[in-house]
Amino acid sequence: MAGGDWNDRTIPMEPLESRIQYKFRNPLLLAEALTHPSLAYESLRPHFDNQRLEFLGDAVLQLVITEELFARFPEFSEGQLTMLRSQLVSRKALARFAGMIGLGDYVLLGRGEEASGGRRRHSTLADAFEALVGAIYLDSGVPPARELLLRICGGEIAAIGNSPVDRNPKGELQEKLQAIRPEAPVYRIIAETGPDHRRVFQAEVSWCGRQLAVGKGKSKKEAEIRAAAEAIRARPWENPAA
Repeated sequence: MAGGDWNDRTIPMEPLESRIQYKFRNPLLLAEALTHPSLAYESLRPHFDNQRLEFLGDAVLQLVITEELFARFPEFSEGQLTMLRSQLVSRKALARFAGMIGLGDYVLLGRGEEASGGRRRHSTLADAFEALVGAIYLDSGVPPARELLLRICGGEIAAIGNSPVDRNPKGELQEKLQAIRPEAPVYRIIAETGPDHRRVFQAEVSWCGRQLAVGKGKSKKEAEIRAAAEAIRARPWENPAA
């Protein structure tokens, strides 16, 4: 089955296996992971589609991402970790990860779904990505699934880890302040502590000559982000007498 579909055309799966750097021992698992329900319906094989593998893959993905965030960011609270995880497992993020390996080119669709642009639909891509993770888990267990996920998602995990507050705290703070007065906030590193290999930076954010908040981080950028996040939380500009 790994060599074709039920839509009167052939899709070789070897290029996909090369992209994900994983060779399936049971090719039927890969075929099932890539079979959209629309094709299963048209082929009168309603039990051969990727919905069950999607369900399984979601659990594997949640476990791997949770473990990685827990290990990588020991200073983050439960709320921060939950927020980061929700960004990484959102439909939009999963569709983006699917796009990184060109997964949409291999999804097996019914004719109607194909004609309506289903191959590029976020929900289709996200579901197929979760199903692929579930298929790898069934084929070889957690380690290969983890290796795939961290290879694809690792860069994004590192990037969003620098911003423990939803969206972009520095951008959000600037937007709030410039809605009041067209002057941008100013950031300044006011302290550095700890040995060279474990430096801790303290940043100050001020606006219109007034200190709004300070924040600490393992890098200057992280310290500035935390200062901005604290300013958004405290909103000192709303209390002129403070």
